[in-house]
Amino acid sequence: MPYFCSNYVSYCVQFCVMTVSKTKAKLVDVARQLFAKMGVENTTMNDIAQASQKGRRTLYTYFKSKADIYLAVVETELDMLSDTMKRVVEKDMSPEEKLMEMIYTHLDVVKEVVYRNGTLRAGFFRDTWRVEAVRKRFDAKELIFFTDVLREGMEKNVFHVDDLEMTSEILLYSIKGIEAPYIRGRVGADLDDEVRDAYVRHLVFGALGVEKI
Repeated sequence: MPYFCSNYVSYCVQFCVMTVSKTKAKLVDVARQLFAKMGVENTTMNDIAQASQKGRRTLYTYFKSKADIYLAVVETELDMLSDTMKRVVEKDMSPEEKLMEMIYTHLDVVKEVVYRNGTLRAGFFRDTWRVEAVRKRFDAKELIFFTDVLREGMEKNVFHVDDLEMTSEILLYSIKGIEAPYIRGRVGADLDDEVRDAYVRHLVFGALGVEKI
């Protein structure tokens, strides 16, 4: 194939991929806004098609059902959380402070996501099993983040744990376990930030064998 034709084909492929990505992203964003305003149950595929000005055929090209686009909305939110956690991991701070910021960042961003999406929060908790299916990829990334920070702390002789991987998993799933009560204000609601922070530090750092808490 002539050089010019080869470059042209490559350009066309890239252009099509970009167009597909933008179209899909727009559909997901429109769906998120409608879910937040009207609720997942009250929003139809036709509502999404009309609001996005793309038509039902285009919508069904990317998503087979409303359930599929709902999970795509959740996945998009989790990707933003993952990016936020990555920025925390890359900060220049001590392993102890980094770990604390990761814990609060996880909880606060999940809380922000749920409340920003309005009526989506009801489905978020009711359809936990469906959300979990989407969260597997995010959990795998976050597990690596926690493992890296714990390893850094061990190398600096700050954290003392027997099994790095197991400790990372326990830490991650413990944080996930308090998401719902944290979002609903049932965790430390009667404590000021300083007292709550002290409780968390004693609990987490005590388990990690930190000598000075």
